[in-house]
Amino acid sequence: MISRRDLIRNSALLLGGQAILPANWAGYSRNKHLKIGTCDWSIGKTADVTGLQLAKDIGLDGLQVSLGTLENNMHLRKKEIQQAYLDQSRTTGIKISSLAIGELNEVPYKSDPRTDEWVWDSIEVAKNLGVTAILLAFFSNNDLRNDNKGKEAVVKKLRSVAPRAEKMGITLGIESYLTAEEHLEIMQQVGSPAIKVYYDFRNAADAGNDIYHELSVLGKNNICELHIKENGFLLGKGTLDWPRIAKALSDIGYRGDGWMQIEWARPEDLSIEQSYEHNLNYLRNIFN
Repeated sequence: MISRRDLIRNSALLLGGQAILPANWAGYSRNKHLKIGTCDWSIGKTADVTGLQLAKDIGLDGLQVSLGTLENNMHLRKKEIQQAYLDQSRTTGIKISSLAIGELNEVPYKSDPRTDEWVWDSIEVAKNLGVTAILLAFFSNNDLRNDNKGKEAVVKKLRSVAPRAEKMGITLGIESYLTAEEHLEIMQQVGSPAIKVYYDFRNAADAGNDIYHELSVLGKNNICELHIKENGFLLGKGTLDWPRIAKALSDIGYRGDGWMQIEWARPEDLSIEQSYEHNLNYLRNIFN
C-alpha cells in the first residue's frame, strides 16, 4: 500500500509534469501510435511496388501509392498489379495507406477526357486494396486558381463519379492551391460526403493562405488526409510552425484520425534514411 506521504509526493510530481507538457498534449496523449506514411514519389518509388519494402526499412507505417503513370497506363488498375501490392503489403507489414493520381497535374482532370476513366477506375482499385482515400492532384496544368471554367468542369465530373465513391465507401480528396472557402464551395456544389479536402500545409502557406484560419473553416470532417512537408528541408527546419499546427489540429478535433503522409521533407545533402529518421522522430514527439 502506498503511504499518504508518498501519494501526496507523487501527485505533486504529476502536477509538475503536466505543467511542462506541450500545449497540444491533451489532444494527442491518448494516441498510442500515429499513422505516418509517405508518398511513393517522395522516396523515388513512383508506382513501384518495391516502395513498400523501402517504407518498412525507413520505419514508416504505410505508403501512399500512385495509381500509375501515363507511360504504364495507370497500371494499378490491373488485377495482377493490385495483387502484387497486396502480397508485398502482407510480407512487409506496411499498410497501403491511400491512393494518389499525381499524373492529373500533367494530364488535367479539368479538361482531359482520359482522366474521367482514371478517376472512375481508381475507386474500385481503392476498394480492392482496402484503402478509403484517393488524392486528386490539382497543380501545374490542373491548377484551378482563377479558372472558373475549370472549376465548373471539375464539379460536373465529381457529381458524376461521387455516387460510385459513396457506394464503395471511398473518399476523393481534392489537393490544390485553392482556399478553404473555395474548396468548400466545390464540395457544396457537388453535394456528396465522398468529396473532401486533402490538406497540405506547405501548399496552403505557399499560396498565401492562413492555414490556422483554414483549419477552423474546414473542420475535422472535411479533411480526409494530411500531407506533411517542407520542400527541401527537414520537418522543423523550414518555415512552418509544426507545434502550432499540431495544436490547431487538436483544436478542431483531428487527433490522429487519418493518415499523415510525409512528402518532400528531405534536403539534398541527406539520404532518404537520414531524413526519415529525423522526420518520424519529430512528428511523433509533436503529435504523440
